[in-house]
Amino acid sequence: MPRFAANLSFLYPELPFLDRFEAAARDGFKAVEYLFPYAWPAAELVARLRGNGLQQVLFNAPPAGTDVASVNPAWARGARGQLCLQGNQAEFEYGVHLALDYAGALNCPRIHLIAGLLPDGMLRESLLDAVAARLRWACAQAAALGVKVMIEPINLRDMPGYFLNRQDHAHELLDAVNAANLQVQMDLYHCQVQEGDVATKLRRYLPTGRVGHIQVASVPQRQEPDGGELCYAYLFALLDELGFEGWVGCEYHPRLGSQAGGTTAGLAWLSHLGSAATARD
Repeated sequence: MPRFAANLSFLYPELPFLDRFEAAARDGFKAVEYLFPYAWPAAELVARLRGNGLQQVLFNAPPAGTDVASVNPAWARGARGQLCLQGNQAEFEYGVHLALDYAGALNCPRIHLIAGLLPDGMLRESLLDAVAARLRWACAQAAALGVKVMIEPINLRDMPGYFLNRQDHAHELLDAVNAANLQVQMDLYHCQVQEGDVATKLRRYLPTGRVGHIQVASVPQRQEPDGGELCYAYLFALLDELGFEGWVGCEYHPRLGSQAGGTTAGLAWLSHLGSAATARD
């Protein structure tokens, strides 16, 4: 059975963010991920992790900003990453260093570099060399700390204009960068919306060892992975068959929204999955 991490930016929305750690631990999660840590001191996050026996497994590098004050509101203002933008090298490097500072403090083994929105009038192909060079630099910084760098294809329905939206394009970047600590963050929701044929892509890419993290949600609602277009019982069994040993992030919106206890009530899918795995054993 896969190992699941609670995405605290999505789950337990009825609770203040720092209280979500305890809620996740109470529901049996052993690991967490979330979008950004920068609004809280690293020491406070460490205390929440240790106090609840949780492992931090992933978070995003800043979407923009040259200091913490400008980083924190950047996502809400529409910033979607720095990787493919031009003329912002200092801002990009600041974001990578800030992310690595937090990764070290939180003992987090991987960070996701958000690719960004294509500048007006630019083609993806024209930016590949510049993006590869930035990834090569970021991977060198991260490797010195034992941290892996992730890139994630995101579907164009949810994020129009996003630089990276296909699995094959992500793996082409890995080929171009040729850094041992660069991996793909494969979100099955985004993959299904953008491309489909999810199981075939898992069979193609997981054996390479270059998929370092997986995320899940139903399609099209992006809710619990227990309905919609994807049969997650089959896909989770496939992850086991393929020997995937990484974490699977639960990055979905609870069907019951901000209703008190809604996330916990929606975890029946996880209980059923555990029962099925026990029966198979």
